[in-house]
Amino acid sequence: MKKLSLYISIALAGLFMGSCSEDFKDWADPQTNPQEDAVTIPGFTATAAQAIDFASVTTDSVNTFSLSSAALPEGFTLENARIELTPQGVENATKTTVNTALDGKGAVAELAPVVESAYGKRPTARTFDAQVYVNAVKEGQAVLIDAGKINLVMTPKAPFIDSNYYIVGDMTDWKLDTKLKFAHSDADVYEDPVFTIMFTTTKDNQCWKIIPQGNVDAGNIWEVENAPKGVVGVETDGDESMSGTLLTTTSKGEKANAGKLAKAGTYQMTINMMDYTYTIKQIAPEYYLVGKLQGWSDKNKTCLLYAETAMVQSYTTQWNDDANLKIWLGSDFGNWDNAYGTANDGDNSANGKLAGSGAIVCPEPGALYTFKVDFSTMTYSWIKLAKQNPTKFEKVGLIGVGGDWDNDVDMTEVTPHNWFVETTLPAGSFKIRANHKWNGGGNWGFVENQEYKSTGKLTNDGNSKDINVAAGKYRIFFNDITCEYAFIAE
Repeated sequence: MKKLSLYISIALAGLFMGSCSEDFKDWADPQTNPQEDAVTIPGFTATAAQAIDFASVTTDSVNTFSLSSAALPEGFTLENARIELTPQGVENATKTTVNTALDGKGAVAELAPVVESAYGKRPTARTFDAQVYVNAVKEGQAVLIDAGKINLVMTPKAPFIDSNYYIVGDMTDWKLDTKLKFAHSDADVYEDPVFTIMFTTTKDNQCWKIIPQGNVDAGNIWEVENAPKGVVGVETDGDESMSGTLLTTTSKGEKANAGKLAKAGTYQMTINMMDYTYTIKQIAPEYYLVGKLQGWSDKNKTCLLYAETAMVQSYTTQWNDDANLKIWLGSDFGNWDNAYGTANDGDNSANGKLAGSGAIVCPEPGALYTFKVDFSTMTYSWIKLAKQNPTKFEKVGLIGVGGDWDNDVDMTEVTPHNWFVETTLPAGSFKIRANHKWNGGGNWGFVENQEYKSTGKLTNDGNSKDINVAAGKYRIFFNDITCEYAFIAE
């Protein structure tokens, strides 16, 4: 006790000799005192607590260290314990100070973010250099005491998330080789736990489950079931809910059950594996571009992607100005939160992923490119046209509407080589021609015996056949380079 008193007395003496009462620094505030001025007391040390796994913590605080006992001089008390945490193995790591109780208990709400900030959310044990400090306080004055350095091991709270996920079910005949892969960004799955897929079912009442990459690697859909790293499903077998909770084990301790899609159609399924939830939307595969090309308007639905298939769609034009774009599903048009983009705003790569909301940019502004999107893999590519000087038409319009083969219903060129009109058509037939002439270089129609579909390709040929449509109001899109069309009934 005499030795401890001597150390503290010397520290206090130095403190008072070095400063007048009016400019005394409060040693209880670690922000205002250099740590090298701390006093080391022989035999007074901190011991690290057991490793902390936040996934198993059920209290608001956890033990981080314990202090050896010390007999303090009369009038002194220990106060203001704290640990200064520095992550090991992190380049240019910064220190974070967390206040604790004298028994070493620290708040989970303060400690958990320190781990996530330094290492991310992946549930891996992480080691920190933890410098422990306390204050010896008497009559309002304090001496900073260094209780030593320990290793504090902490594991973030997060569920198991595999590198990839796949949907299997009736639509894949429950076979591994026909599985459908969810799309994901290039980010760590614990930083971006959202996976997305689009797929089409051709029959009603299609059941589904989700399998992790581990089962695929093992070569068996059912390799792991009823375990955190196993097959993912829902609580109730045949659940037709379009959103809900995912799980690997039911409340009865049984393996996860299958969800079900009641109606045939095209669906978008999004899963968030951090909170194990899912949402499903039935969609009409109708997508629009928004960007400089149409004035970034959330009302101007004039740049429709042309459907090569339900999942693969494209748009060909001369990408002028800053040549940037995003994509909206028709049913989400105008909702910026649901716009498809890229993870890196302004990305002009020739290939990329739809992952984020940053603007996608043509690799060569001013050039003619086809922008192609595969919604089954959530990827896109830019394809430069071999012919950069195609025929330029002054006018493109419908001819023959209502039996009038003399007067054209003009379309508007919304982007170079892409034409649009919104009009009401009576029952009957029409064709599309250029420059109000039959010999104007454009005479587009169906080929012989071409079956009517709302999307497809026309032929530019003097022998092209009339296009027959049912009466109604239509939004008509046409590309004079690719001959792609879309007749969207309102």
